[in-house]
Amino acid sequence: MARFARNAGRWMMAAAVLLLASCATGPRVTSDVDPSANFGQYRSFAFYSPLAIEGQGYATLTSGRTKDAARRQMESRGYVYDETSPDLWVNLNAYMQEKTDVVSTPEVDYDYYYSYRARRYVSVPTWRDRTDVYKYTEGTLNVDLVDAKQNRLVWTGVAVGRVGRTKPEERGAKIDAAVAEIFLRYPYRAGSGTPAATP
Repeated sequence: MARFARNAGRWMMAAAVLLLASCATGPRVTSDVDPSANFGQYRSFAFYSPLAIEGQGYATLTSGRTKDAARRQMESRGYVYDETSPDLWVNLNAYMQEKTDVVSTPEVDYDYYYSYRARRYVSVPTWRDRTDVYKYTEGTLNVDLVDAKQNRLVWTGVAVGRVGRTKPEERGAKIDAAVAEIFLRYPYRAGSGTPAATP
């Protein structure tokens, strides 16, 4: 039973990344920063161990692709990968939640009754609310940057969206796109404490 729970948890995290990446309208992305952090001192990075997305103690295909995407984003900003003494730890996490939407929509319908005064059937509008219940899955992908010396979170980016299906051959590109969306909110480059403009 414990083995089944571990496998189910691992599958849920992998599916969250893959399915979040396939959101039709794109995920909602937010970020937060520690205003006291000196981003000018950060020039190198490595991945936190163990990564939250690898909660079972080993890498999966999905976690590997997500790490590769995050590494490309960091290196494109001038950060150097350094496992021995990084300035920043990069941590990744993903999970899914079942959600319910309840939507009420006003509707008009018509009933007919016989009017003795008019000597014919007359239509009368009736108003009512139609209630629809929609179940869906929401996926969340987190990217955390942690000051390695102080072991303190200095920046976090979060993408949240309704999840859908994706074809296996599209997964790599979808994961890249989801991680890139998060890093669009990261305004710093290696060795610079001056943030660039963000969307």
